[in-house]
Amino acid sequence: MAKLLRRRSALSGRMGSRGRPEESRAAILQAAAQEFAEHGIAGARTDAIAGTARVNKALLYYYFKDKETLYGAVLDQAFGGLKATVFRVLDGNLPPREKMMAYAGAYFDFIASNQIYPRLMQREMMRARAGQSPHIDKVVKTYIRPIFLRVGELMRQGIADGEFRPVNPAQFVPSMVAMIVFYFSSAPMMQKIVGYNPLTRPRIAERRAAVLDFISAALFRPPHNAALPKEHAHERA
Repeated sequence: MAKLLRRRSALSGRMGSRGRPEESRAAILQAAAQEFAEHGIAGARTDAIAGTARVNKALLYYYFKDKETLYGAVLDQAFGGLKATVFRVLDGNLPPREKMMAYAGAYFDFIASNQIYPRLMQREMMRARAGQSPHIDKVVKTYIRPIFLRVGELMRQGIADGEFRPVNPAQFVPSMVAMIVFYFSSAPMMQKIVGYNPLTRPRIAERRAAVLDFISAALFRPPHNAALPKEHAHERA
């Protein structure tokens, strides 16, 4: 009897069931994101994903027909979450300078809150470069390109208004993204270089401020009424 009760208790501790589809699916996706980020799709094991998600493999395959389908769903969740986050800012009515800073801050905060995503995204870019990704076209068309086009539109507006320097969005936007994503994907290496953990809350806040400061210095023109340095004062005359 005691053995039967223990078995029932163990089964009840497993959260996966077809009667709780949203919870089960979310748990699978979370576990899969970690496994894919750590090992890539080739090295990821569905046994490990099911175990972490506390579901059996039959249930995993009930929601996702194979590992490639599950991987695609993880990419949709990652890039879809990023797009939804930054579009809340880009759809707003802020002036160009404020909107650009809000966009960069929202992007940074999303990655900081989902630190496995940089590794996941990096693995997908490497897979696409090798011509092995059946997902990259959808990722670009559905998520990356819409973000790029919207930010490019914002930059052109700021340039036309005289607020931004005349930079090329095709060069500047990837540079902004790289400043954010690389910090998190390279954290283990950076810790060896700088001698401290770059992923503590104070260090992340410090990095966020540095990124926004760098972007503003690289992109924004000084206000028209800003005092010029003495060596350029003659330019006003």
